[in-house]
Amino acid sequence: MEPDDAATGRLIAAVGAVETVRLAAGTGAFPKKVDAVEAGLWRNKVAPRLDARMVKQALVDTDRLGLRVVIPGDSDWPTALNDLGERAPTALWVRGAASFLTAPVGDRVTITGARAATSYGEYVTTELTSGLADAERIIVAGGSYGIDAAAHRAALAAGGQTLAVMVGGLDRLYPSGNRELLERVGDVGLLASEMAPGSAPTKWRFLARNRILGALSGATVIVEAGYRSGSLNVAARATELGRPVGAVPGPVTSAASAGTHRLLHEGIAALVTGAADVTALRHSADEGSHAFSREPGVSHPMRRPSRSL
Repeated sequence: MEPDDAATGRLIAAVGAVETVRLAAGTGAFPKKVDAVEAGLWRNKVAPRLDARMVKQALVDTDRLGLRVVIPGDSDWPTALNDLGERAPTALWVRGAASFLTAPVGDRVTITGARAATSYGEYVTTELTSGLADAERIIVAGGSYGIDAAAHRAALAAGGQTLAVMVGGLDRLYPSGNRELLERVGDVGLLASEMAPGSAPTKWRFLARNRILGALSGATVIVEAGYRSGSLNVAARATELGRPVGAVPGPVTSAASAGTHRLLHEGIAALVTGAADVTALRHSADEGSHAFSREPGVSHPMRRPSRSL
């Protein structure tokens, strides 16, 4: 399935994964509370994806690549993802130190931001990550250019622990320019993806991956971001879960810091100038309910597409 499929998640919660597959295949009866029209639309969408050969190939590729699959209930499943409810992943493909997933959620910190990072942003990321690595925090990022890559590199350089959440399959590490870095992360840290081997990165999968970045960690820090940067979506997902968010201020003349200033101005993020600020991050439930200010004609970063069933 595509990630972040709330309709399928609701069915799995109601009847279990095996019965959900039967329903998709056209056997079994939907729960009475499910609208018949919506059930039919859901089945029409998912039935073409039920390809036993594709599933078998994914499992063969998993073994060939030395990957593991973990599902809810497994000893290595990160229970922090259960907070996503019906939008939680149904499986994760992992390579490397799976123990990173079972560490207390407070031991992990997500660091992300602009792909087109400035030298200032990369410097701050390196200093921040080094301090957190010294404090034995696991650095979580998305493997992208810019701030993400700087966080992974700094964690590795400090002898720390780092986890990269990929958009596509773990045999298609993206972006390709960071392949050597990501291979290194897989060797000494952890690579994880909710997509099976062979899956390509897509725009929707990038957006869906943000919920995992926000849920895996006890705190999220945005170092640099444009005013409408996709990394603000990670902050939004973390905020929805009541996870604390921090933002690093930058020059008021820098467009690369407009998004972090927005987070600070709207009261969504706490000011972060060093590793000690991340350790001290605290968010009350009321603070976690803040939303971005809305502007006419601008898609709201906190809003997801409405989906039924």
